[in-house]
Amino acid sequence: MAVPVQAQGAPPLPSGSITPEKVREGIDLDINGERFRHTGDPKMPLLWYLRDVLQLTGTKYAGEHGSGNGADLVLVNGKLTPATAVTLEDLHGGKEGKTEKVPKVVTVEGLADATGKLHPLQQAFIDEDAIGCGYCTPGWLMAGKDLLDRKRNPSDDDIDQLPNLCRCGCQTRVRRAIKRAAGVIGGTK
Repeated sequence: MAVPVQAQGAPPLPSGSITPEKVREGIDLDINGERFRHTGDPKMPLLWYLRDVLQLTGTKYAGEHGSGNGADLVLVNGKLTPATAVTLEDLHGGKEGKTEKVPKVVTVEGLADATGKLHPLQQAFIDEDAIGCGYCTPGWLMAGKDLLDRKRNPSDDDIDQLPNLCRCGCQTRVRRAIKRAAGVIGGTK
């Protein structure tokens, strides 16, 4: 048997043999186009996984089980979802068993494109000064994106039906921002 020769200045060779470990079981997720595997508590709410584990702090706490101001909204497989109301186990297929499809989650950090160019809705929020204290803004952006994906030219009533609250009183500017973004996306501005 050949004995490996250690190069001068290299770290010491491991003694004995190295045994590779099996791949750890976990919950696979696609978050903002990047693949992750959660190997911790399956009952962890998605919000805390995003904020505490991945350090994606744009999504905010909005009350237990999505009962708050909408600041915790994300898109899960294209559907607007409160991140406090869904656990990683839920995304994995619940107690019944694993789903074969990797859930796709988009957070506010995933709205800009790969080059960093803002989504038209983000730019419209800046242009219309639709940001008060900023706490609710990520949820408004996600709800607005969901609305614009469903309706290219939303009415005031459509916007007023969004599940978000702004305690700073920016609703009128938010409405203008969503309509501005609709015009940009639709090609009228």
